[in-house]
Amino acid sequence: MSGTYDLKRSGDQFMFNLKAGNGEIILTSERYTTKAAAENGIESVRKNSPNNDRYKRLANKNGDPYFTLTASNGQEIGRSETYSGTAAMNNGIESVKKNGPDAKVKDNT
Repeated sequence: MSGTYDLKRSGDQFMFNLKAGNGEIILTSERYTTKAAAENGIESVRKNSPNNDRYKRLANKNGDPYFTLTASNGQEIGRSETYSGTAAMNNGIESVKKNGPDAKVKDNT
């Protein structure tokens, strides 16, 4: 089963989650002011997700690893949840690389 982009409203803004085939959220977008901007964000994930150089591997203040996906201009497109360890985070990145380019959009707006 392939992944999906879950496009939805968040108050008066729009955002999306990239979900793996098992339904688990693997990337959450920023908030966008328009639906068209959110759809452009999805296209940016499709374009940038296969490129390993677009991932920033980070840790929160508690030391829990997470990652962000950035566009070619360095702007953050989306971020992951926090993970229990580096191996789990790397699995999350591989899942975004696998699902990002071809996931279908589920429009819940």
